[in-house]
Amino acid sequence: MHYDLTTLPNGLRIITQQMSSVRSVAIGCWVDTGSRDEEPVEAGTSHFLEHLLFKGSERLSARAISEAFDAVGARNNAFTSKEYTCYWARLRSADLPLAVDILSEMLQRPAFRQKEIDSERHVVLEEINMNEDDPTDVAHEQFVTALWGGHPLAPPILGTRDSITAMTRDTIHNYWHRRYTPKSTVVAAVGDLDHDALVALVADHMGDWEGPSVARSSLAPNIEPRVSVRHRDTEQSHIVFGAEGLTRGDDRRFAVTVANHVLGGGMSSRLFREIREDRGLAYAVHAFRMPFLDTGSSAVYVGTTPSQTFEVLKLIRTELDKIMADGITEEELERAKGNIKGSLALSLEDTNGRMTQLGRQELTGVEHLSVDETVARIEALTHEDILDAARTVYAGPYVLGLVGPFEESDFVEIVQ
Repeated sequence: MHYDLTTLPNGLRIITQQMSSVRSVAIGCWVDTGSRDEEPVEAGTSHFLEHLLFKGSERLSARAISEAFDAVGARNNAFTSKEYTCYWARLRSADLPLAVDILSEMLQRPAFRQKEIDSERHVVLEEINMNEDDPTDVAHEQFVTALWGGHPLAPPILGTRDSITAMTRDTIHNYWHRRYTPKSTVVAAVGDLDHDALVALVADHMGDWEGPSVARSSLAPNIEPRVSVRHRDTEQSHIVFGAEGLTRGDDRRFAVTVANHVLGGGMSSRLFREIREDRGLAYAVHAFRMPFLDTGSSAVYVGTTPSQTFEVLKLIRTELDKIMADGITEEELERAKGNIKGSLALSLEDTNGRMTQLGRQELTGVEHLSVDETVARIEALTHEDILDAARTVYAGPYVLGLVGPFEESDFVEIVQ
């Protein structure tokens, strides 16, 4: 995969890939900080900070930022994860200098006006309320909390009502000052661009930015069989059932991707056929993985009627046991390989998809692979590779996150 990478004297990295067939550019500023890097008093600061940076600097107001992007038809936003934060824009290549100017101002010189902090605090609290009203989100949070316990990955990205309500300007400013530095930042851009010209542009706007390297502790989680239930009288129970998975850089991630697809990755997957098509027990069924620096998870989500919850969980356990005992068939292997190759190609057809892959991989240290190189890794997988991966990530200890009219004691047996 061809890309160009330059590191400025202050440690900021600029990575680009040219797509000559388009007339636009997707650019993202990736910062190596997320909810796992917060102290208890800072819970939710990474995400709160993401909101506040759009409130502008002393030079640019929030209105000036939104009007400038709107005036050129740009698409822009940001997102926060447990390990990184990204601020991005997609716009005409001719307007790339505007994006660099605004994004660099946001990252380096946020104003943190008290009035805007207080206003945005209410917005974040409403976002927490919205997530609390979504039982799917709650089930995932129950699973994550049960899986990782006291590990830094366990707390919710949004923080809590108490932590956001109590958060002060000093707490936010100090976190920004500690975590936002040039050495912790990657500028990734894909589209109709010239690498050297972008490097010169970024250097002009961010070359004087100073700050030390950002440290992150790696910690092995202590995972035990657990059940975490949020008791609600819902029309549907929401199930997230799984175990510890692989780290983000583990070479076996390709085999796990294939195993997950066979298990619950599409309409032809085992769980979809068994739970939805053959028995009509659910509408939504899928398997997924969450990889991080020092741990990960592999899990299954299902939404079903409360009276069918035990049956669905038993079916999940049965399919996990089957895949660990016998592996997958030749037909399943070929179908999964084809699906992953096709999905990968489609995901990289636009500038934003490529920018996201390029920036995330550079920031997290995962090797850059072209489509052809990734396809070669997938094609090389054998039945033994899939069986070994399945036995690694599906064997437990099992953890269950659940929303519905239940008690935790009702499900102790299912995770043993």
